Amino acid sequence: MTRSILILGGGFSGMAAAIALAKGRHQVELAEIDPGWKSYGAGISLGGATFRAFRELGVLDRFLAAGFAGDGVDIFTPQGHPITTLPTPRIAGPDVPGGGAIMRPVLAAIMAEATRAAGVKVSLGTTFEAMQQDAEGVEVTFTDGRRQRYDLVVGADGIHSKTRQSFFADAPKPRYMGQAVWRAVLPRPPEVRNAQMWVGPRIKTGVNPVSQEQMYLFVTEDRAANERIPSERFAALLRDLLAPFSAPLMQQVREQLGEGSQIVYRPLEGLLMPQPWHRGRILLIGDAVHATTPHLASGACIGIEDGLVLAQEVGRATTVDEALVAFGARRWERCRMVVENSARLCEIEMTGGDKAEHANIMRESLMALAQPV
Repeated sequence: MTRSILILGGGFSGMAAAIALAKGRHQVELAEIDPGWKSYGAGISLGGATFRAFRELGVLDRFLAAGFAGDGVDIFTPQGHPITTLPTPRIAGPDVPGGGAIMRPVLAAIMAEATRAAGVKVSLGTTFEAMQQDAEGVEVTFTDGRRQRYDLVVGADGIHSKTRQSFFADAPKPRYMGQAVWRAVLPRPPEVRNAQMWVGPRIKTGVNPVSQEQMYLFVTEDRAANERIPSERFAALLRDLLAPFSAPLMQQVREQLGEGSQIVYRPLEGLLMPQPWHRGRILLIGDAVHATTPHLASGACIGIEDGLVLAQEVGRATTVDEALVAFGARRWERCRMVVENSARLCEIEMTGGDKAEHANIMRESLMALAQPV
């Protein structure tokens, strides 16, 4: 049965849902409040499970052409001595490396083009003003004054979701995790062909190629308070954080940091909303219900998977409620695992906890993510 579906939010989760549902021959509209449909940030690390989802969405080849893919994650001491290499299974197929990265705006542009190509109606600069639902559908009044009725509304509007705040009054609020992450974009030396990390007592840093020419730097630090930092201080503070890392590549990176490094600072927040994730015909997906820290590099992955699973369940169910119940049952354990395991990794890093537990959680989580969705 063809259904009319509104997606609220044009991030990775919303676009994945729109593409997958449109491919299922549903009438899909995506409403994004930003009139420029911009994506902010530096690089984003992705794993094999995300590449598997990209293949299903039809965007894997474009990612591989514009981003960078490699195998394994090399771990070092702050001085540059090798500790271990984390394997990254080739989940998407033997021809696709198990990990990689890309600039966020580049990935957003790839997915936006695929969204339009799938036949999705894209409405920019607007979101919902009000929604009224009954047993047969949802009537949406938009902020631009338009009014339209849909069979299903999907809130993919991020960690500070207006949809969640409006229709799920008992939902938890995002929680600051006690860490912040810095990211910056730098030239890629030829020897950097996969993700690499240097682990200190309280600070973790690493690099990951995002293209043939560039890589991005990430630094995770403990911060007791979720505070605003003026952007003019970014470069100096980031150089200070890298000072204890005497590894040659880290010192080379430190010297390169400056005004053109596209430095981004983000306090880390987490959220796991108990099910159900729907009220009648209004559903939440992505960061609106399971926002996670980047410790497993899987936040975008599980949000994109939400879109694929939703399209599968809407396609096979006879009623919307049946589809949403089935969607929740399939997504809960996988999303819970990513959010809670990422939070535990964060806690171990902040407290200087058991390194063996940290390694076990990483290994078990990656094995779980390799399983079918």
